[in-house]
Amino acid sequence: MEIKDKVAVITGGGSGIGEALAERFHHEGARGVVVVDRDGENAERVARSIGGTAVELDVTDEAGVVDLVNQTVKDYQALDIFVSNAGYVTQGGLEADNDEIQRMWEVHVMSHIYAARASVPVMVANGGGYLLNTASAAGLLTQLGSLQYSITKAAAVSLGEFLAITYGERGIRVSVLCPQAVETNILANSPDRLDQDTGTPGSAAGDGVLTAGQLADTVIDCMSEERFLVLPHPEVQTYRERKASDVDRWIKGMQRFQGQLFAGNEFTPSDWLLS
Repeated sequence: MEIKDKVAVITGGGSGIGEALAERFHHEGARGVVVVDRDGENAERVARSIGGTAVELDVTDEAGVVDLVNQTVKDYQALDIFVSNAGYVTQGGLEADNDEIQRMWEVHVMSHIYAARASVPVMVANGGGYLLNTASAAGLLTQLGSLQYSITKAAAVSLGEFLAITYGERGIRVSVLCPQAVETNILANSPDRLDQDTGTPGSAAGDGVLTAGQLADTVIDCMSEERFLVLPHPEVQTYRERKASDVDRWIKGMQRFQGQLFAGNEFTPSDWLLS
């Protein structure tokens, strides 16, 4: 799909990846860009800079997502692209609080369901459309130090596969964005982030940290080719292939990597067992 003359909704659009995509969609000639964020001031700031529309919304509010889609269609007479992008990360293993796991499930999985549930019927009626769901390389591999991030991002990838298979013949194209480290708030909060004192990269940062603008370039290329997996870090494909060819060897390698990564650090995944 080409972006020119299209109408796009972007959640998590007030900063980071969402902001970069909003700017890039505008640059590519989108007819309308709706910038959605829980932080209404940031949404307004980004929307104002590109001549778009700002909406303050918590993406876990399904009724709010339905209203968002309906209002977008009312304002622009179309909805071509829905970018479901909101997300965050916290650290933890089996000791993670149930409420925290549930909250991340709502943000990383249910929000994608709400977006698709509201927008797919509109898109099908108009002859087709595009869903771009932000997951993570963690959804294809894992996230060391965060049980909740790992499982919810894996579910997001699985959901994307289901949507692509189920609705593809009805004109719905689906891409799942699976980056490693990008210069966003998520990187700053990651339990295996780049150590600012020693410069030692965490698991996500080991293959380089992209700017959100660089990631947006890859998104545009993949959407033009309608590729399912959007991999701004090409190394992720190699890791996927290694995992698929010998998962036991891959797990043992990740165990060693985890031991090296967290050695001497404040956080170790087994701390809770000793308390």
